[in-house]
Amino acid sequence: MKKSIKIVSALAIVLLVSAFTLNKKNVNSGYQVGDIATDFSLKNIDGKMVSLADFKEAKGFIVVFTCNTCPYAVAYEDRVEALNKKYAGKGYPVIAIMPNNTDVKPGDNLEAMQARAKAKGFTFPYLKDEGQKIYPEYGATKTPHVYLLQKTKKGNQVKYIGAIDDNYQDEAAVTKKYVENAVDALLAGKEIQEKETRAIGCSIKV
Repeated sequence: MKKSIKIVSALAIVLLVSAFTLNKKNVNSGYQVGDIATDFSLKNIDGKMVSLADFKEAKGFIVVFTCNTCPYAVAYEDRVEALNKKYAGKGYPVIAIMPNNTDVKPGDNLEAMQARAKAKGFTFPYLKDEGQKIYPEYGATKTPHVYLLQKTKKGNQVKYIGAIDDNYQDEAAVTKKYVENAVDALLAGKEIQEKETRAIGCSIKV
């Protein structure tokens, strides 16, 4: 009887340790600064498939996980557009990816994405993460969530992860433009001072 209790207790400990390890792995999953991001092929709002490899002249990418329905994402739409207009010509175009499950958020379906892009005049690709396969690879948890990539001999290296700036509520009150500062540093061949910040936004809907 005592032997059986010991065995059950030992199994319980193993299961608890396994669960903790799995949970820890899930929390820390996704890319870290310095990792090489694998390419993807996702459908754009124009129906064409888009990959990072399509941008032959790019020096890197401002990958933004965003959507139509999150108030934080909506608050940042004009700033994301401004980033593309400022940096696409310098080699760092914006690539926007909509990661939400559209069964949960119908307002983020492809038709809604097309309508939103037209209404706002987006000049960047707005891709749908069909099957929700890409955002977990990156480790994105919010909309918006930014990953700044730089082309290297090894591939597209992650150089910055996090928020666009330090004030989602009021663009005029922004004191730190994290993404702009990071891209400017790369363009100048300098070290990025803030390589990771906390993304502020809505949780990605699964």
